[in-house]
Amino acid sequence: MSSGLILLCVAIYTVVLFGVTYLTSRGASNETYFIGNRSSRWYLVAYGMIGASLSGVTFMSVPGDVGKSNFGYFQTVLGYFFGYFIIAYILLPLYYRMNLTSIYTYLEKRLGIHAYKTGAFFFLLSRILGAGCRMFIVVLVLQKFVFDSFDVPFIVTAAIFIALILGYTFKGGVKTIVWTDAFQTTFMLFSLVLSVILISNVLSFDFAGLFKHISESSYATVINDDWKSGSFFPKAFFGGIFIAVTMSGMDQEMMQKNISCKTVGEAQKNMITFSFVMVLVNLLFLTLGVLLWDFAMANPQMAAALNDKTLLTDELFPTIALNHLGIVSALFFIIGLISAAFPSADGALTALTASFCIDFLGFNNSSNQKTEAEKVRIRKITHITFSVLLLGVLMILKAVNGPAIISLILFLATITYGPLLGLFAFGILTKRTVNGWAVVLACILPPVICFCLRTYAKNDVTGTFLGGYQFGNELLLLNGLFTFLGLFLISKKKSITN
Repeated sequence: MSSGLILLCVAIYTVVLFGVTYLTSRGASNETYFIGNRSSRWYLVAYGMIGASLSGVTFMSVPGDVGKSNFGYFQTVLGYFFGYFIIAYILLPLYYRMNLTSIYTYLEKRLGIHAYKTGAFFFLLSRILGAGCRMFIVVLVLQKFVFDSFDVPFIVTAAIFIALILGYTFKGGVKTIVWTDAFQTTFMLFSLVLSVILISNVLSFDFAGLFKHISESSYATVINDDWKSGSFFPKAFFGGIFIAVTMSGMDQEMMQKNISCKTVGEAQKNMITFSFVMVLVNLLFLTLGVLLWDFAMANPQMAAALNDKTLLTDELFPTIALNHLGIVSALFFIIGLISAAFPSADGALTALTASFCIDFLGFNNSSNQKTEAEKVRIRKITHITFSVLLLGVLMILKAVNGPAIISLILFLATITYGPLLGLFAFGILTKRTVNGWAVVLACILPPVICFCLRTYAKNDVTGTFLGGYQFGNELLLLNGLFTFLGLFLISKKKSITN
C-alpha cells in the first residue's frame, strides 16, 4: 500500500474526528473540560473506555508478544477483571460521596496537603511516561510506513501526531473525549475483527476451524507455573488486579470519565460492563497474535527476520497487515491503529492538564481569586505545555528504542503507581494520619528500592540473588506495601469522621 494512500486515509479520518469535536465542544467551560458537566451517559463512557484502555500498544504489542509469552498476558487480563470490581464498589462510591473533581483531593482531606501533592505528582509522572510509551509505538509505525518515504524526520511526525490530539481536546476536554473515544473505539474494534477474518481466510480457517486451531495451539498456553519467572501466574494475576486498581481507579485520566456520569450507580454499571468487554477484546487480540505468528513462521524470510531481531515483535502486525493482506487490511489497520492510539493519548493530555490545574494551581480552592477567563487561559497554557513534555518523552524513547512497549509500560506502572497504591490504601484501611515532609520521603524511597531490586535480579547472571527469582507485576504490590509501611511508621492515631 502506498504511503500517499495511507496519508490520505489518516487525513480523512482526522477531518471526521474534528467534526465530532466541533459538535461536542460548543459552549464548553472549565466544568465541561474537567468533568463533562457530570452529564455523560454511562454506556457511552464504558464503550469509549475500551479504546482508551487498550491504546496502540495493545493493538500491536499484545499480538506481537504471543510468540514469546504465548497467552501469558491473559493472566494479567484476568487480574484486571477483578480489579475493576474493586474500583466499582470501593473507589467510585468514595469519589462520588466526596463530590471530587480531582480524585487526589481525597488524599488532602484524608491525609493532608503533603500526601495530596505527592499523590498528584506521582500521577503526573506515571501518566506522562505511560502516555509517551503508548504514543511512541503508533508514531513509530506512521514514521516507518508513511513518513520515511517522504523524508520527514521523526520529530516532525511526533509533533504532528501530538498537535492533532491537542487540537481536538483543546476546548471540550472530557465532554469531547467521551464522544471521540466512542467514535474511535468503533473503528478500532472493527479493524481488529476484520484483521482476524482476513488472516483466517489466508490461512484457510473457517470459524470452527479457527476455534479448534487456537484451542490446540502451543501459543495458547495461559498458565506460567515457573515460580522464578516474572510472569508466574500468581504474580501476573494478583499484579493485574492491582495494576487495574491503580492505573484505572487511582488514575485521574480514567476516573475523570467515570465521575462525569450522573450518579455513582451509572458509573458502576459503566465499570462492570467495561470489565467483561475488556476480557473478550483482549482475548481477541491474543487470538490475532496466534494467527500472525502462524503466518510469519510459514514465511521463511519473515521467520528469519524475527529470529535475528531485524523484525521486532511490535512490528509484526503492521508488517503483515500493510504488506501481505491487501489494501483493505492495510487501510483498516491504519484506521484501527489511530483509533486505538488517540483515545489513550487524548485522555492523558486532558487528565494531566486537569490534575495540574486543580491539584497544583488550586482551581477548585475557594481562596482562588482568578476569574473564569483567567482560569481558561491558564488551562490552555498548561494543555500546550504538557503537549511539549509528551513530545520530549517520544524523542527520548526514540533515542533508546527499548523493549516491547507493553512490557515497558507494565514495568513503569509497577514503579510509579506504587506510592499511589500505598497512599490510597493507607487512607482507606487505617484511621491514622500523617503530616509533614516525611510523607514525601515515605513515597519516594519505595519506588527506588523496587527499581533496584528488579534491576539487580534481572542482571544477576549467576542466579544466586533470591535463587534466580525474577520480579513481575507483583513488584507493584511490594512497592505499595513499602509505601504503606513507611506511612504507618510516621503516622499517628486520629479519629476519622469522613
